[in-house]
Amino acid sequence: MPRYLLAVDFQPGADPTPMDRWTPAEVDAHLAYYGRLNDELAARGELVGGEVLAGPDVARVVRSQGPGATTVTEGPFAEYSEWLAGFQVVEVASLERALEIAALVSAVPGRGGVPLGQPIQVREIVTVGPADAEQMREWLRDADGT
Repeated sequence: MPRYLLAVDFQPGADPTPMDRWTPAEVDAHLAYYGRLNDELAARGELVGGEVLAGPDVARVVRSQGPGATTVTEGPFAEYSEWLAGFQVVEVASLERALEIAALVSAVPGRGGVPLGQPIQVREIVTVGPADAEQMREWLRDADGT
């Protein structure tokens, strides 16, 4: 069965109010929703894994041009709304089911229990990547829609 990455960033969805301005009960409801959803997906055998990520403020960017030519920096990073907050990996029978699950993730409650409507990026995980130049050209053509 195909696997899909469901990526959650910090785009606000319907309510742009930062989470640090939510009530503790609203934050707890938000987190509990994720917990229940993950438990349900795991019980169905659809959840492969998922993680909450530390913020870019503690991340590093590594660039290397070979042994002894590696640099590690603290950025640059994308804008806050583009930071990857976390992800889930699901293994489901179809893209349609992956999209259904993404809709459930998008509907996580925000302030007042109102679904956030956050955009969730859904990407199929490639099981066999390009192995040579021709396959890479084909993959790149597919990736950019040409």
